[in-house]
Amino acid sequence: MSSEQKKPQKIIPIKADSQEKTISFFEAHKKIYPRSISGRFMSWRWAMVWLTQLIFYGLPWLDWGQRQMVLFDLGARRFYLFGYVLYPQDFIYLTALLIVSALSLFLFTAVAGRLWCGFTCPQTVYTEIFMWIEHKVEGDRSARIRLDQGGWTLEKIWRKTLKQFLWIALALWTGFTFVGYFVPIRELGGELLALQGGWQIFWVLFYGFATYGNAGYMREQVCKYMCPYARFQSAMFDKDTLVVSYDAKRGENRGPRKKDVDYKAQGLGDCIDCKLCVQVCPVGIDIRDGLQYECIGCGLCVDACNNVMDNMHYPRGLIRLTTQNAVSQGWTGAQIWRRIARPRVLIYTMILVGLTSAMVFSMAVREPLKVDVIRDRASLARIVAGGKLENVYRLQVMNATEQAQTYSVAVKGLEGIAMAEGTTVDVDSAQTRGVAVRVQIPYGTAEPGSHPIEFEITAQSGKGHVLEKSVFLVPR
Repeated sequence: MSSEQKKPQKIIPIKADSQEKTISFFEAHKKIYPRSISGRFMSWRWAMVWLTQLIFYGLPWLDWGQRQMVLFDLGARRFYLFGYVLYPQDFIYLTALLIVSALSLFLFTAVAGRLWCGFTCPQTVYTEIFMWIEHKVEGDRSARIRLDQGGWTLEKIWRKTLKQFLWIALALWTGFTFVGYFVPIRELGGELLALQGGWQIFWVLFYGFATYGNAGYMREQVCKYMCPYARFQSAMFDKDTLVVSYDAKRGENRGPRKKDVDYKAQGLGDCIDCKLCVQVCPVGIDIRDGLQYECIGCGLCVDACNNVMDNMHYPRGLIRLTTQNAVSQGWTGAQIWRRIARPRVLIYTMILVGLTSAMVFSMAVREPLKVDVIRDRASLARIVAGGKLENVYRLQVMNATEQAQTYSVAVKGLEGIAMAEGTTVDVDSAQTRGVAVRVQIPYGTAEPGSHPIEFEITAQSGKGHVLEKSVFLVPR
């Protein structure tokens, strides 16, 4: 059975308004054959494909000093991001990044609908690349339909085989690149060539298979049925959100006609019912039926309709990116943009700018040194030679710079308090070292109880200065 044929359906005839209607509860999936199109929105889509994939495929191969520029080393629990070395203690930055991303999504959706889905979502980007390969190998829309409906000839076999080979190669390279963000990519390449590293091979194959399946076969089904964004996007829309819209007042009644006839005298609108807007849609919907949750806002139907309007010598914009209020009230472009700066958009913008500025500032002034102080609980306090009372601590010193550092350790907070020994600590670049230190005070100079003290750790190179609080226990 071809992909165009339907599986058996459960049909229920009902009576409504004295007319019998048939409702299908389920229907087999029909393969969509998007037509190639040129125009402003398609150019933007390909610009985002190039931008996102140059970044994705290129970043793992760039170096920063003696290391990979971007590397999330889960084994060592260090994240290398350009000139920064981040530790699990820097999880706050990941939290801030996720909040900024969510607010950005809310802002862009409130302003112009599903921009993320239509132009930068990985599902959209890789589907576009896979469809481009399919178009180059199997031909345009009509050729692909004929090829699928025809028998298994030699031409069909070699075209399908070549397409599958290119799809699999791209999917595996994508999986290899993705794992290269977590394992140094040059080392990963050597391990894979030597068939070493079982987990690395597994994740390359897993991510490659996901790319192959989602972009090669599932395509619009991921957007329709798996992605939650399609379901809750309407909660972020209002009548001043820019969405792809069909101007029914201008387009209806639709129907074919010749260029040189007075179609208005025949009661026709500008829509010639060519269905090109449906044929170019990557999710296979008819935008003339109104805004639908399946619409990803890519604007390809706008490009198709504008090309038809140009050929018919009609004004552009029968299908356009506009707002529901603008369509119903006939607003001008200036009126539309004035409504863009409405309260919810301004609130999203102010919060987003504030959070982003705070995160950037925090990263800029971040100390490249982190210290954890842990008291030795096996020995709370003891009297040592010389009549001194001693507490033992363990310092966990994390060097977040790219150079080996020597740190000076001092302590303050009580009369006569001093380090017994070990006033310097050497830590290699981007490493963590734990050292035990002994802190002493002259016996009898402090009352029994818990007394606050501070450890002062300073890099001798000047790259790092931390004050870490603790307590000194004096027994009764």
